[in-house]
Amino acid sequence: MSVRERKFTLGSWITLGHPSIAEVMCEAGFDWLCIDIEHSQINIDNLLNLIIAIQGKKMKAYVRVGSNDPSTIKRVLDSGADGIIIPQINTLDEAKRAIKNVRYSPMGERGLGLARAQGYGFNLENYLKGKARNIELIVQIEHHKGIKNLHQILSLEGLDGSFLGPYDLSASIGIPGKFDSKKFKDLVTEYNDVTSKFTKKKGFHVVSKNIEDVTQKKSEGYDFLAFNFDVFFMGLSIREFLKKI
Repeated sequence: MSVRERKFTLGSWITLGHPSIAEVMCEAGFDWLCIDIEHSQINIDNLLNLIIAIQGKKMKAYVRVGSNDPSTIKRVLDSGADGIIIPQINTLDEAKRAIKNVRYSPMGERGLGLARAQGYGFNLENYLKGKARNIELIVQIEHHKGIKNLHQILSLEGLDGSFLGPYDLSASIGIPGKFDSKKFKDLVTEYNDVTSKFTKKKGFHVVSKNIEDVTQKKSEGYDFLAFNFDVFFMGLSIREFLKKI
């Protein structure tokens, strides 16, 4: 595994399947974009076009998959994704399975294909020596069980970081969306305490109208921040214009 440079980056989420959306988001000035195929209608064909559009703008294309499924992960990586976010990683075994699904042998068990990532077979050797080793694997921690097992999870070689999912985390303790509750805040504090002991990336998705919420998370040590998502930006902009009218 190569050593990643840990520095603050700001990205955003894509939930709409048209490449024009990706290009508009790229030109806005983000450092990276993540295509969400867990909670959107984006299919594998849309995904490929979105990755091509993002990388065509010289930006990193991450993909959040729907589950820790080797078949889906294989297709996403063969499409040429620079990084992958896997949701609901709650145990050490689940994290180990994620590494096996993403990494080639000897570290993992990813199947070897000849698709876009490998230059359709004409760039396989370079891919194996370069990009395949540098695919970023981010596990999403969004359950109280994941917080409990976080130290073990982050100790694994082959993981590049973690990403806190606040909505599902709050739902896992029976208070969905109640971010002001002490029980939720205690879990977030525990997440911050554990991640501070590692050099791996620490992520959070800020869905907010307020820029101050981004700067607050940055001050807390989050260095892999996503700010809002395509539909939210569009809805926000429309509402602001209509208010003025």
